[in-house]
Amino acid sequence: MKINYLFDLFIGLAAGFTVGAGFVAFLTVLGIIPRLAQLSKSRRFIHFFENAVTAGAVFGTYLSFQTVIIPVPLPIEVLWGLLHGIFIGMLAAALTEVLNVFPILFKRIRLNQYLLTLLLAIVLGKIFGSVFQWTIFDF
Repeated sequence: MKINYLFDLFIGLAAGFTVGAGFVAFLTVLGIIPRLAQLSKSRRFIHFFENAVTAGAVFGTYLSFQTVIIPVPLPIEVLWGLLHGIFIGMLAAALTEVLNVFPILFKRIRLNQYLLTLLLAIVLGKIFGSVFQWTIFDF
């Protein structure tokens, strides 16, 4: 029984590190926060933007682990969905740029001969993890 918990702990940490690394790569490589501050002509508030992204990630993680339903009015739900859509749209539009992170990283740490294998492992892990979640946890 204890080995199962250790295995679950390892899988959870590995998945968290992978998702966290992708999120950080998305924000840093594309320079989303500095670009946002530049476009909105509010460079002096860049720390506010960084803190807002961090707080949003922490709050979103907290909500992911909660089973409590928070009743909110419909306009707030619409705003919440709109903000999610904006984020997903930005993410989808920037994926081709983010994928350039892996070749550069693997070249610098001298693992470029394993690039295809490591990318395939990430993709298959995401696919099998999603299928596992859909078939086991959603019923």
